[in-house]
Amino acid sequence: MNGFLTSLGLLVLRLGFGGMMLFGHGLPKLLAFNELKDKVGDPLGIIPSPYACILLIGAEFACSALVMLGVATRLAAIPIVYSMALAAFIVHQADPTFLGPGVTASKEPALVYFIAFLALVFTGAGMFSVDGLLFGKRKGGTTES
Repeated sequence: MNGFLTSLGLLVLRLGFGGMMLFGHGLPKLLAFNELKDKVGDPLGIIPSPYACILLIGAEFACSALVMLGVATRLAAIPIVYSMALAAFIVHQADPTFLGPGVTASKEPALVYFIAFLALVFTGAGMFSVDGLLFGKRKGGTTES
C-alpha cells in the first residue's frame, strides 16, 4: 500500500508542477518565440540568444510534458532543475527571495519549481507513469522509474 500511495503522490507532483510549468511558462514562450528569440539569452553568456531561448523552451515545454507523462522522468527533470537554478540564482539574483506586498519579481517561483523537479530527479516517476508501465517491476520486486 505504501508504494501505491507514494506513486499516487508522485503522480500529483508530476501533473501539478509539470502542468504549471508547461502551460504557465513553456507554452507561452513557445507561442511567443519570434518575439523572445533575441531577448531570452543565456545568463552565463555561453550560448547565443536564439539557441538559449530554444533550450529554455525545450526545458519548460518538452521536458515538462515528458515529466507529466512519466517518460524518462529523472532525465527530463534535469534541464528544468538547471534552468530554474539559473533563474533563481543568476537572473533573479538581485530580487528578494519571497513575493510579498509590492514585490513584483522574486526568486520564490523559480525556487519552488527547482525543489519540486529536483525531488523528481531523485524519486523518478512512480508506478503511474510510462516509465512505470515499461520498467515497473525489476529484480527484487522494487519499482524504479
